[in-house]
Amino acid sequence: MADTIAAIATGSGVTAIGIIRISGAAAIDAADSIFRSKSGIKMSEVVDRKLIYGELLGRDGCVIDICLCTVSRKPNSYTGEDTAEFHCHGSPVVLAEALRALMSSGVRQAQAGEFTKRAFLNGLLDLSQAEAVIDLIEAETESASRNAAGQLGGVLGKKIEEIYGALLHLSAHFFAVIDYPDEDIEAFELKDYKNTLAQAETALCTLLSTYNRGRIMKDGVKTAIIGRPNVGKSSLLNALLGYERAIVTEHAGTTRDTIEEKIRLGSLVLRLVDTAGIREAEDTAEKLGVARARDAAESAELVLAVFAGSETLTSEDEAVLKIAQAGINKIAVINKSDLETKADVSAVEKELGTASCLSSLTGTGLDALISRIEQLFEDGKHIPSGEILTNMRQADAVRRSLESLRLAQEALSSGVTPDAVLTEIETALSSLGEITGRTAREDIVSQIFERFCVGK
Repeated sequence: MADTIAAIATGSGVTAIGIIRISGAAAIDAADSIFRSKSGIKMSEVVDRKLIYGELLGRDGCVIDICLCTVSRKPNSYTGEDTAEFHCHGSPVVLAEALRALMSSGVRQAQAGEFTKRAFLNGLLDLSQAEAVIDLIEAETESASRNAAGQLGGVLGKKIEEIYGALLHLSAHFFAVIDYPDEDIEAFELKDYKNTLAQAETALCTLLSTYNRGRIMKDGVKTAIIGRPNVGKSSLLNALLGYERAIVTEHAGTTRDTIEEKIRLGSLVLRLVDTAGIREAEDTAEKLGVARARDAAESAELVLAVFAGSETLTSEDEAVLKIAQAGINKIAVINKSDLETKADVSAVEKELGTASCLSSLTGTGLDALISRIEQLFEDGKHIPSGEILTNMRQADAVRRSLESLRLAQEALSSGVTPDAVLTEIETALSSLGEITGRTAREDIVSQIFERFCVGK
């Protein structure tokens, strides 16, 4: 980390304010090389975190902006290194020229996530906190942002460290008894070992149970809209989105392929997939569309099975019901409530458990459908922010640690030699350490920071 790095930390478009960030041993000198304060003071003489008004200079020494500059010295900075920031007017041309001026002074362009990676490597953030940074940036709902903020504040890391510390104490005592049998080491009853392992298992089980909620919170609910042709699937998609995304005509088979869009509904994000009408297709393209519709329904977390309330149920509707029944969560949507109802709503409700009548044309009943969807996914709202697992890497590490703990308990109950119990406890510790970065491999760490934008 000997290099001094710099990057534009704000978006690439025209904005009111644009920020350039610098970090490394030469950060403050680099700031002085392209910044001239109005008061004549150098940034190397300024106290930390004070905004200084002055002129930003290009490569030729000419003024390119009037801006503010601030510095933070190690270790009291985001990266743990000397840092400087320019708060400029948000012209992409100005920001790019300032960055080129810094490059001319020997500063290197930062890689994706390199500022946060340096914060992790310098011990200011653990790996779960570092991951929370990108989660916070990408958060699409209030619950997602609150959970990410909690993790950035160290809530998840603290919970993991508590479990890690208890297991480490257990392991250390085991080693002491085995390695120094003649020493006067405080007795540790078998029940104490069992209690510690059982408590750790319970804590990890509770943590792992939050993953499904966290995955939905972060990635959204994959929602397949299925039904036979001309029941109003595309109209429902458009009604939920609030604009004409899908083509709607009176002709059957208009939708030949899946259409995907994302929408926020209250505390949820839905990843809507509008599918081709399910029927006996007549041509190759439509057959492929129908096959994709079935696949989308099978892989979805929510299936909205749409039926035309103005028509009696057909054999194609029966096929839709059968496909929908395989869904984890499903709602029957009885569309066209603005027309006379001819469909047997009670029969549909009996098959799928719940039905929602609405009109995609007028919007009547849409709010009730949204409320039902939210009710299906409200489980886990009681979990404190920051204690919800949101990515597969963390969940997999917890899962592997759990498996090792259970094997350790089995070994302890079977009366096998202590070294077998120790081996499983150490494996559990290693898996837990991956979450906070204690034992994470370098390639895993690099892969995590590749998700970040340049400048963060």
